[in-house]
Amino acid sequence: MTLKILAAGGVVAVLALAGLALQGGGDHREQALSTAVRVAPTNPIAGITRPHLDHSAYFKDKIATPQEVTRKCLECHENAANEVMKTPHWEWLSGDVERDGKTVRTGKRNLMNNFCISISGNWESCTRCHAGYGWGDDKFDFTKSENVDCLVCHDGSGGYSKGKKGLPGDKVDLAAVAGSVRMPNRENCGICHFNGGGGMGVKHGDLDDSLINPSEEVDVHMGRLNFQCVDCHKTEHHLVPGKVNATYTDATVTSRFACEKCHTETPHADAQLNKHVARVACQTCHIPAFARKYATKMEWDWSQAGDAARKDDPHEYLKIKGSFRYDESVPPAYAWYNGKMERYIVGDKLTADDQPVNSPKGDRKDPTARIFPFKIHRAKQIYDPVNRVLIPPITAGDGGFWTKFDWAFAAEKGMQTAGLPYSGQFDFTPTHMYWPINHMTTPAKKALTCVDCHSEGGRLDWKALGYDRDPAGGKPHGT
Repeated sequence: MTLKILAAGGVVAVLALAGLALQGGGDHREQALSTAVRVAPTNPIAGITRPHLDHSAYFKDKIATPQEVTRKCLECHENAANEVMKTPHWEWLSGDVERDGKTVRTGKRNLMNNFCISISGNWESCTRCHAGYGWGDDKFDFTKSENVDCLVCHDGSGGYSKGKKGLPGDKVDLAAVAGSVRMPNRENCGICHFNGGGGMGVKHGDLDDSLINPSEEVDVHMGRLNFQCVDCHKTEHHLVPGKVNATYTDATVTSRFACEKCHTETPHADAQLNKHVARVACQTCHIPAFARKYATKMEWDWSQAGDAARKDDPHEYLKIKGSFRYDESVPPAYAWYNGKMERYIVGDKLTADDQPVNSPKGDRKDPTARIFPFKIHRAKQIYDPVNRVLIPPITAGDGGFWTKFDWAFAAEKGMQTAGLPYSGQFDFTPTHMYWPINHMTTPAKKALTCVDCHSEGGRLDWKALGYDRDPAGGKPHGT
């Protein structure tokens, strides 16, 4: 038996009259629909103004170095650099893992990925997105406050760019940029976050240039309400809350963000829908697809790099990087997620033929976990088949693969730089990474309806999620 109901925002859904509690274990008794009082969300920018002092009078003379800008900023903002230097944007450490009974801090400094693979040995190119100046090797001094980059987050001119070692581009007018500073907006955050992984839309799937000036169809919060990143990621003492793709123990103090901060735990006018909130993330229903305007990279095969006979095409093949597959309007994959990740760090042994470089923690029995949407990026990347570890190759670094196109040299030098034993042999192995989907929220009328998940051939893999059947009804798996 089915019944049409009106969900929050006027969405018409078909709801099977069955036990919909995702915590249930196969009890399929019919139950009556119940209603609830919808608690309206709090708009964090209602009536907000964004005044900011015009700084142009403070920067009238030509400025030769970016450190001069920072020193000038610190004359008034005395604690700013010290605050920044305690954040992941500066330290490139944002979590921790337990290894051999010890707590190891983790971040871009020592994590592996299956995009550009590793910062090790490739510092000059990777650190163009560091919130600092001059990081060109493993001896960078993280205590020098004059190397904090104030401009990358506060530029209001649109004329700021960063190059190798995180230094400003050669043509940047530092005085003009410093005089334009403002509260950070989407363009400032997007300089790095829209272009992570080596290009626009490569890494995340839900962060790209479509969010600079989006329609409400692309993202309802930014398009309809004109949210800036800092309206949700409310920053205190320069610490930006987020950390949805990190793993950490109780040793790490973290600042998280959740939809419930504005929408409460009873956001719907129907109690049955509100019942889902405990075990289904808001993003699961309200972000039915990512890469909704521009394509995102879904596959990357490093083993094919170096073929001079193939024509370069940034969406299919590059000699320096290998072959790719991009997709757009991609339905997410779904997994239980308690907000923490397992992570592969440099030197970890491989545990699978298709190695998870990260994976969400949590399962159906974990009361803190909810079904969450992800982009899964798949790759083939270089590894040591004898020692069974992923290799952090030298790619962009001195004499790296992008220069010599010699994997043997790139692997040997990379392992030496990382301080890892190397067998002298390399091959390529499949890997995959999970990227949580949090942006590109659709208007409510286009959110998923009940039948998108609770129907034959629906988008959720109930068996993989730990159920013997669709909890809203249906036959057990394999029957």
